[in-house]
Amino acid sequence: MMKRIVVLLILLTPGLSARAQFSDSTHYYVKYASTGSINRTNDGNSYLLNNMAAFKVSKKKVVLNAGASYVYGQQDKALTNNDVTAALDFNLYQQNHRFFYWGLASYDKSFSLKINDRFQGGLGAAYDVISRPNATLTLSDGILFENSDLFLKDTIPDVYHTFRNSFRVTYKWTIKNIIVLEGAQYFQQSLQNGEDFIIKSNNSLSLKLRSWLAITAALSYNKLNRTDRENLLINYGVTIEKYF
Repeated sequence: MMKRIVVLLILLTPGLSARAQFSDSTHYYVKYASTGSINRTNDGNSYLLNNMAAFKVSKKKVVLNAGASYVYGQQDKALTNNDVTAALDFNLYQQNHRFFYWGLASYDKSFSLKINDRFQGGLGAAYDVISRPNATLTLSDGILFENSDLFLKDTIPDVYHTFRNSFRVTYKWTIKNIIVLEGAQYFQQSLQNGEDFIIKSNNSLSLKLRSWLAITAALSYNKLNRTDRENLLINYGVTIEKYF
């Protein structure tokens, strides 16, 4: 799976030579968030740790995003989460800066969703419905190729591939440069089987203490209908980010 991601990234790289979206100079952005929860009582204990890192490079009409997350959790010493996600995507803007094309390559491995390996790669288009300094709302749609190795009913191996329609809604709202509400919602349905779909929802509310430091509460929901598995994560922690 990782070899396929590397090959796709090499194919996407030439797009970076296009003109830029904001200015002729290159801008960078890094972000790291660590959130989690701990519950300990006389009857048992549980904990969850969620780490996420992101990196962005923006040039005139091209934006490149890379990100990864790792979720680990236990309840009464039994494993509940051991989930890894890594993704690379690019946005290629046109003269109308609200419309752009995107490309994506991602890899997932999830104990909670019974995913041994899953690779997705594809292309699509998007439109910024709202594009303001303090508020954005973007709709996008495209086609993904997916190759998956799953467990059905926890124990039955299921290795298959499919093409999916991927619809996405993303938003970000900043209030007085102190409160930041942002999120991304995905619905990915197989073109071969309407009952084979994926739902992803990631949302966070951050209170900035400094320009680079914030307290964050996050909510994530994932559902994989093919394995009949889902998870809901609600946790809190800190976010560190830097523009340069």
